[in-house]
Amino acid sequence: MSEQTRVLVTGATGYIGGRLAPRLIEAGHRVRCVTRSANRLRDVPWAAKAEIVEGDLLKSDDMRAALDGIDVAYYLVHSLGSRDFEQTDRRAAQTFAAAARRAGVKRIVYLGGPAPRGIGEVSPHLRSREEVGAILTASGVPTVTLRAAVIIGSGSASFEMLRYLTERLPVMVTPRWVDNRIQPIAVRDVLHYLVAFASVPDDLNRSFDIGGPDVLTFRDMMHRYARVAGLTPRVIMGVRTLSPWLSSQWVGLVTPVPGALAKPLVASLVHEAVCHEHDIEAYVPPPPGGLKGFDEAVALALVKIRDAGVETRWSNAVWTGAPAEPLPTDPDWSGGSVYLDHRSRQVEAPASALWSVITGIGGETGWYSYPLAWALRGWFDRLIGGVGLRRGRRDPVALYVGEALDFWRVEEVEPGHLLRLRAEMRLPGRAWLELRVTPDPARDGHSRYDQRAVFIPRGLAGHAYWWTIVPFHALIFGGMARNIARAAERSADQSRASAWASMSTSSRPPVPSGSLSGL
Repeated sequence: MSEQTRVLVTGATGYIGGRLAPRLIEAGHRVRCVTRSANRLRDVPWAAKAEIVEGDLLKSDDMRAALDGIDVAYYLVHSLGSRDFEQTDRRAAQTFAAAARRAGVKRIVYLGGPAPRGIGEVSPHLRSREEVGAILTASGVPTVTLRAAVIIGSGSASFEMLRYLTERLPVMVTPRWVDNRIQPIAVRDVLHYLVAFASVPDDLNRSFDIGGPDVLTFRDMMHRYARVAGLTPRVIMGVRTLSPWLSSQWVGLVTPVPGALAKPLVASLVHEAVCHEHDIEAYVPPPPGGLKGFDEAVALALVKIRDAGVETRWSNAVWTGAPAEPLPTDPDWSGGSVYLDHRSRQVEAPASALWSVITGIGGETGWYSYPLAWALRGWFDRLIGGVGLRRGRRDPVALYVGEALDFWRVEEVEPGHLLRLRAEMRLPGRAWLELRVTPDPARDGHSRYDQRAVFIPRGLAGHAYWWTIVPFHALIFGGMARNIARAAERSADQSRASAWASMSTSSRPPVPSGSLSGL
């Protein structure tokens, strides 16, 4: 293959795909990304250097158009978390494989899971990953499948499970699978192998096990995570009575990973996941400095988290349990019920100060009104199988379309003017929250804040839900608008005070040399 390979990346809005695409661009390849909504990649830093096309992996015509002229196609999608993910993933793989063959693609690269070995029922997650790999391999297009177990990196679902279980539970009662052997791998090493297979010339049609240098149990990983993170030693007691289902419910309550996603991940841990071959070295050399050990991979991930440098997170992928439709336009609402809560305030601060407060909302900052009420709503959502508030935010300052923000999804960002969030908590209807900034043309240094909550009910339960929470709107939404305005005014006051102090200091006469004031 030529040095500048024409590459298609599926799953570019997800955890691995969102990191792989910019690295392929850096390596000099021509990158095309296919996504159901191009808007979700609009704000990522590398979007201008890639070709973004819209397409649905379940539609043959979409895939034929996306794969036209492509040399290497990366298959990095799955519908884990949805109720019928095995059937959906099977159909998507079959559609993609057939379209790749017709388009004359030279290679498919697929990131799968470890091949389950031994006696016992295979988890649906690993069974589906194995089936997708088999479909792609049998497509007639040479296919390379990379089999990875637990991926250690800031933002991965497996790492988030490990991190939050260890940090929040100094004493744990764990199921028996906690002592199964696992060979984790650092996310940067996974990306190293993925990028390399855009250029390897051989027509390979096989799978490779990939893993780091350490073989550990999940118990070992929790102990070692605690040590690297500077935590006190954890007490871990294994019992034989905790089923994978019960374990997944516990993971869903303690960690940001919702139960619908935790269940298939936890079920996969009942199988040992170690490499049985290392043939990949004959085709791709290890990264400079060698493969990262577990402790180093954890340390690197924690640095990324502390420095707010998390590129992508598992929650960036589409949450299939939530509504995917954008906010309807006004004419489409005619004939249906739409409930609105609109708050507006004049703010004695410039629009820039108000916008800074708005874009910093959520995560550690919170929602500017009654934190306990927001926390209770998040806990309730987790109890009924929703995402809750624990997803937080990827970056403390920047937001881009498509990323998760607590139990919202960023649907639209108009810098300096509008932030629109779509609800992903469990609701009997669809909901949005809009935060809008408008400069005040009549008063210099002042602005207007508009906040609008929109709810479109579904059935009688939706109407009952809205009228049940209406009495709390003045407290929650009213307090939110009031406190956001105050935070912007405080920020503006501090900026003015800092500027005044700087001006006063710079305008002072120089102190004579040798005077007492100059000591």
